[in-house]
Formats: sequence, C-alpha cells, structure tokens
Amino acid sequence: MPESRPPFPPFDEETALRKVQAAEDAWNTRDPHRVSLAYTPDSVWRNRDSFVTGREAIVEFLAAKWEREQDYALRKSLWGFRGNRIAVRFQYEWHDHEGQWWRSYGNELWEFTDGGLMSRREASINDLAISEAERRIVGPRPAHEHGVDIPVQ
Repeated sequence: MPESRPPFPPFDEETALRKVQAAEDAWNTRDPHRVSLAYTPDSVWRNRDSFVTGREAIVEFLAAKWEREQDYALRKSLWGFRGNRIAVRFQYEWHDHEGQWWRSYGNELWEFTDGGLMSRREASINDLAISEAERRIVGPRPAHEHGVDIPVQ
C-alpha cells in the first residue's frame, strides 16, 4: 500500500485547517525524521535560497536549521486552499548561538499527492531581529488555541 497521510485532497476549509495545524505541530517537535514523513520521498522544496529534493535531504536541511535556530517555536495559519494546494503564512521565533532573538515571517505554497503527502513546498522567509522582551511565541501552540490566526505585526 502506498504511503498516505490524511486528510486528503481536494481540501475544504476544515481539512485544510487540519493539515496546517498538523504541520505546525510536527515542525514544533524539531524532529527532522518525523517532519520528513509528511513529504513524498522525492518532494521538492525551495526554502529561501535553498533548493532541497527528497526526504534524506529534507532531514539534513532541518537538522542543520534547528542546530542554528535554537528554541524554535512556530505558528502557521491558513491563507487559502484549492484542490490539492494550500497557501500558508507563518511566523516563528528563535535565537542564534550568540543569544540574539529573531522573528521569521513567511509564506508557503504546498502541493499534495492524492495520498495527502506534500510533493512540493515553496517558502519565502524574512527575519527580524527582536529583543527577548518582544517575544510572543513561546513553545508549541496550546491545544485551546488551535485554529487561531496569528497577529500580522
């Protein structure tokens, strides 16, 4: 049986929201192997100026990312959906090895197979230096906040 990961396309609002929350939850584990299982074995990514193809490369990319981006905490929100595609906006906060805190803002475009695995991910991301006092994302989203949109600022 081929790999699959519900919910499956075509997405409606409820299933698109579930897919976005599942992605946020997985990425907040900071476990590259776990995260990679949501993608096809030959998934193609553009992340900032990096181009990554395949699960093995995804694991390597994420391991390096989370080594660099310490105490990473992410929030994603649904921007739009159609058929087998979902658009997401996100923010995450992290600090570097020198202790400087950052808030990273971005947009992602996702494309899924019929089995619900992501075959393509395109991410555009910008970083803003913040002080520790300006942080507003601390750890994974509490369950009672699932589906709550993130502030724009």
